[in-house]
Amino acid sequence: MEKLTRQEEEVMLRVWQLGSCTVKEVLNILPEPQPPYTTLASVFGNLKRKGYVSAVQRGLTYIYQPAIAAAEYKRSFMTGFVHDYFRNSFREMVSFFAKEDKISPEELKDIIAEIERGKD
Repeated sequence: MEKLTRQEEEVMLRVWQLGSCTVKEVLNILPEPQPPYTTLASVFGNLKRKGYVSAVQRGLTYIYQPAIAAAEYKRSFMTGFVHDYFRNSFREMVSFFAKEDKISPEELKDIIAEIERGKD
């Protein structure tokens, strides 16, 4: 799975949110400052080329839909993130956030409970 730029990722979040959309519909929900329509259309072209969206032409308009589920992207992104920044160790990542006070002991207990429930 090819990595997304920050701008592409921001657009994909909107595509996943809407499910099926046009460039204009995404443009209308992007925060200010909004990119020009042509820039956004180019981003959609890149997303299609990378296999993240599919497009169907209706008249002069393209309707885009996600070709990859958000969960699939998240799994791939997080695996790459852990590989690149935490020597491929999820344990090291969790330890990092615990040391930085970004995760509490109670949250860690909840995570452990979720893991144990998932193993059943």
